[in-house]
Amino acid sequence: MDNDKPLQPETEDEIEIQPVRQSSDKMLYCEAEPPPTVEKVKPARENSETDLEIEDDEKFFTTGQKELYLEACKLSNMAVTKLELEDNCIMEEGVLSLVEMLQENYCLQEMNISNNHLGLEGARIISDFFERNSSSIWSLELSGNDFKEDSAALLCQALSTNYRIKKLDLSHNQFSDVGGKHLGQMLAINVGLTSLDLSWNNFHTRGAVALCNGLRGNVTLTKLDLSMNGFGNEVALALGEVLRLNSCLVYLDIGGNDIGNEGASKISKGLESNESLRVLKLFLNPINMDGAILLILAIKRNPKSRMEELDISNVLVSEQFMKTLDGVYAVHPQLDVVFKAVQGLSAKKTIFLLTNPMKLIQSYADQHKITIVDFFKSLNPTGTMKMSVDEFQKVMIEQNKVPLNQYQVREVIKKLDEKTGMVNFSFLNTMKP
Repeated sequence: MDNDKPLQPETEDEIEIQPVRQSSDKMLYCEAEPPPTVEKVKPARENSETDLEIEDDEKFFTTGQKELYLEACKLSNMAVTKLELEDNCIMEEGVLSLVEMLQENYCLQEMNISNNHLGLEGARIISDFFERNSSSIWSLELSGNDFKEDSAALLCQALSTNYRIKKLDLSHNQFSDVGGKHLGQMLAINVGLTSLDLSWNNFHTRGAVALCNGLRGNVTLTKLDLSMNGFGNEVALALGEVLRLNSCLVYLDIGGNDIGNEGASKISKGLESNESLRVLKLFLNPINMDGAILLILAIKRNPKSRMEELDISNVLVSEQFMKTLDGVYAVHPQLDVVFKAVQGLSAKKTIFLLTNPMKLIQSYADQHKITIVDFFKSLNPTGTMKMSVDEFQKVMIEQNKVPLNQYQVREVIKKLDEKTGMVNFSFLNTMKP
């Protein structure tokens, strides 16, 4: 009979099949079976958005947002190679989260967490991680994190076994004598670091000497910044020994360390035999012209010196000093000594000294309707585009077509030098005649 049949809805719109809402975790991460269904009468609303949909949206933003964010982090975790978190006040809790991320990340190479007030606990967390775990990070910036002596001990213990880190910035912290001892011991055995910044700390005599003792035998560090500490003349003796024995350092900044002429004399002893250093910065030390002369003569006496820059840019020199420097440049034409000014030099001489030499050469070429390359090739006996730096320096001083002083010749060499002991004129072909 028809009465035995179940009642049918008058319209199909009156009944809607709705899935039971699952938890966010299951929805995000699980491939669940088709959910059970329940019948729910759809309320009569003109707007298609239901109360259930509104409730679901609210639930998504309260319980699903974190999971989605973490999933996005996982996806990007393998793509980021450099992480900048400077001055974010991440402190201990933030460092813990970073370490958790680093345990799974094999792509991150550079990390900057400077100026975050990490303190001793932050140093402990970082040190434990780098001591026990492999990581792809080779550049680590930890400047301005309130690290003191105990932090130095922890960090150095990790660096004594972790050789993956090549570049380390520990500037603007509070390391002193004990910190210098730990850092010196670490540098004596570390064979990974190539660049280390320890500027703006509190190293004084004992700590600085201990640091230098470790540097003497280091075989990998090429760049070291020790500026703005409190070394004084006593530490300069140890620095001279570093320069005498170390065959790896290329760049050394010891500016702002209260080193006077006495200290300059001790550093000069090391420069007389050093064969690796190219840049020595002594800016903001109380060195006068007498100390400067000791430094440049030491370089002159070393035929194997590779010095390219001596920064004494707070020193006022004399014309006699300039004559002495001419003799140094004759032996080492690659050298550039940066000083403040020449005392008593007339305005006319100053203008001549500073006139752009390439403009003078270009003017000569224009007058004679030749190219600037033709000018340089005419000075080369072989007529080729290349000459050795030494030979080029000699012919440029001796030629009388465009009279140039020693300092102008050095400027020309800087423009043409290939950093291989040769100058190359070929790139000047693009300059108009």
